[in-house]
Amino acid sequence: MTKQLSTVHSFVAPGARPMQMTQDQVEQFAALSRIGINLSPAVVSQAAQAYAMDDQQGLVGTASIATPVQFLQTWLPGFVRIQTAARKIDNLIGMTTVGAWEDEEVVQGVLEPVGNAVPYGDTTNVSLASWNVNFERRTVVRFEKGFEVFKLEAARAARMRVDSAGEKRNSVGLSLEVQRNTVGFFGYNNGANRTYGYLNDPNLPSYITVAAGASSSTLWANKTFTEICADINTAAAKLQTQSGDLINPGTTPTTLSVATAIYQSLARPAVYGNQSVLGWIRDTYPLMRVESAPQLTAANGGANVFYLSADTVDDGSSDNGRVFDQLVPAKFMALGIQQMPKSVVEDFAMATAGTLLKRPFATVRYTGA
Repeated sequence: MTKQLSTVHSFVAPGARPMQMTQDQVEQFAALSRIGINLSPAVVSQAAQAYAMDDQQGLVGTASIATPVQFLQTWLPGFVRIQTAARKIDNLIGMTTVGAWEDEEVVQGVLEPVGNAVPYGDTTNVSLASWNVNFERRTVVRFEKGFEVFKLEAARAARMRVDSAGEKRNSVGLSLEVQRNTVGFFGYNNGANRTYGYLNDPNLPSYITVAAGASSSTLWANKTFTEICADINTAAAKLQTQSGDLINPGTTPTTLSVATAIYQSLARPAVYGNQSVLGWIRDTYPLMRVESAPQLTAANGGANVFYLSADTVDDGSSDNGRVFDQLVPAKFMALGIQQMPKSVVEDFAMATAGTLLKRPFATVRYTGA
């Protein structure tokens, strides 16, 4: 049998000079396969369309693309504004504008009747009624924010259709509103003041842990429709009991404030039927308003919380009857404008005394949901 030998196409000896291919030899490119350079006719055809042989030479000018990118851009209209988290303190408890920016404190008087009726006797002393008064004080804290706009800055911003002064003024307003919302929830501590918030007012009742469900978890994320409804019903019953029946959640306007993280659990439907927890609330407690707030998420040592509070109580008091009050002497105040040779400076301020819980018996707090 004759032994089949592999075909050797070429051999380049050690030390051989590099091969050079002249222009008149280009058509013989297929022969390059003999030295291991394989170029198919299809590849060569595509390359010829992409590059002209006589264009492959050194550049004299700076390398660049054929068309500058600014001629290839389409600009969408307007600007997308970066947003902050929702400011919900006004939704939960409203805002009372009271006092003046320069005030030091906002004070609420609390009047308590004293004395009990006693059995009558012809010769006994008359049992006299009296009253006792206390004053709840809240310290006013002031914040400021300003801006400066330079002439060149304003002119250049206008070229891209941005009102620099207007945008900075809006930013000032937003910054002051964010701060007011923060104080409304958490208060403000500068060492000796009495400025509290919705989450830490000293009059607030203690948290109650919600009951565990069938899954042995207190979290609404792990609870059924029936178990979540039971938690809300329990809170309503607690509110009615501790208020001495001054508040009936079935007939009194109330607010259920829940953590943002658990709000969507209220959309959980019943096993049978399409009614959700929110639907059940509307049917069972038609005067109950449901609000969410991100500040209630993980508010109690990492646990989500919810509040159930009456909006107002008709108890014969001479105030406005509100359960919570957000005390704001000045929501937005222009302090002044200074014209400089090359710029304009504006300054603004806000004053708030935080949140005051005036009727502790008219709210309940739950944790672990």
